[in-house]
Amino acid sequence: MEIPLFLYNSFSRTKEAFRPLDMNNVRMYVCGPTVYDRAHIGNARPVLVFDILFRLLRYLYGKDKVTYVRNITDIDDKINAKALERGVNIERVTEETIEWFHKDMDFLGALQPNYEPRATAYVSQMIDMVSKLISLSFAYPSEDGHVFFEVEKFADYGQLSNKKVGELKEGVRIENETSKRNPLDFVLWKPSSNEEPGWDSPWGRGRPGWHIECSAMAKDILGDQFDIHGGGIDLIFPHHENEIAQSTCSNDMKKFANFWLHNGFLKIEGEKMSKSLNNFLTVFDLIKRDFSGSAIRYNMLATHYRQPLDWKFERLAEAEKTLVKWNNKIRSKNEADLPKKVLNALLDDLNTPLSIHEMHQLFNKGKFDDLTDACEFFGFVAKDKKGSLEIPSELSENVDKLIKERNIARLSKNFSLADKIREDLLDAGIIIKDSGQETTWETSQNLEIKKLKKL
Repeated sequence: MEIPLFLYNSFSRTKEAFRPLDMNNVRMYVCGPTVYDRAHIGNARPVLVFDILFRLLRYLYGKDKVTYVRNITDIDDKINAKALERGVNIERVTEETIEWFHKDMDFLGALQPNYEPRATAYVSQMIDMVSKLISLSFAYPSEDGHVFFEVEKFADYGQLSNKKVGELKEGVRIENETSKRNPLDFVLWKPSSNEEPGWDSPWGRGRPGWHIECSAMAKDILGDQFDIHGGGIDLIFPHHENEIAQSTCSNDMKKFANFWLHNGFLKIEGEKMSKSLNNFLTVFDLIKRDFSGSAIRYNMLATHYRQPLDWKFERLAEAEKTLVKWNNKIRSKNEADLPKKVLNALLDDLNTPLSIHEMHQLFNKGKFDDLTDACEFFGFVAKDKKGSLEIPSELSENVDKLIKERNIARLSKNFSLADKIREDLLDAGIIIKDSGQETTWETSQNLEIKKLKKL
């Protein structure tokens, strides 16, 4: 018997019963990172939200019957700017940032998607899609090497964001004004200078616009139509609105994705996260402060995914204590059979706060086998349960030596060197703990012996 799952569809703005297009291949696409810098906790929220949905779909339909795609945007002006700022090539920036992203998301216990396509590997598919849109008169090239999607040719534009074209025109930021027919028309292809990455195309050397990247990758891997498209609420307009326009027009489909799911915004202690407010928080910052990945997961999932999340460190510390308490009572298992009330909460539009409430009830009632199943499903493991990984004695001695060098640097107020030693060790999987005048260290689950040998 099929278990009913209800999800809030941003397109219809109602909660709907979910039924896959193909019961043997449930397909989900989620917009992934633009790789130019460390992932902040706002970036981590959709990863963890859709990780829970991925786990639930696998639980309901079978692990081998769910296809989850999360892309990597490695063509972007922000990447170009970061490479220029650092004086390195673009590949150095993207490869380094992708490695950081993977390590940070592994630390948070997020499962790997089935596919993680990089935009640079799908440029030919993007060129094909742009060419088709031009041939169908939904797009037009300009004399300066741009190609634009003509928004007024698509009658349903604005349905996802629930905006009318006239309203959108009033607030639109006009770019490439002289090249466009209409301020709302958006870029499918743009010219590249000699210093910028570029590919040969019918419109000259250039690179794709951001929106066409996801449409081409989703089509190539999941087909013209699939079940779920997800991302942060900030992507509804213009990114997801533009994806719908170009995908449905090029594929001659009524729908692109059947369901659109969006997670809410994230604040830090009641304020919008911003570098200018000095409250910009990355996942790596939390790792350095010795919080466990499970506590970060718990804190993130304790708020319903569609609601704004106010990140408070007090709650993070409470999550750590809760997980230690729970993990003292549970045991490791290979397969999780979700308790009914925990499952029912998830079936109601991923109500993770209610699921966590039910897990507290299981603990209070002494139902530790059921609590074990729920914790296994959610990926909750307290940091003191992970166990310390052994390293060779000569490397252990080298870590001690580096920590002494760091302490000397701190005493001489050479904080840049002290921070570098700490970050190099953390990158290799060594966590440093300062307590008064004493410094201790331990290995993390991300230990990398090869990197440790190079220090």
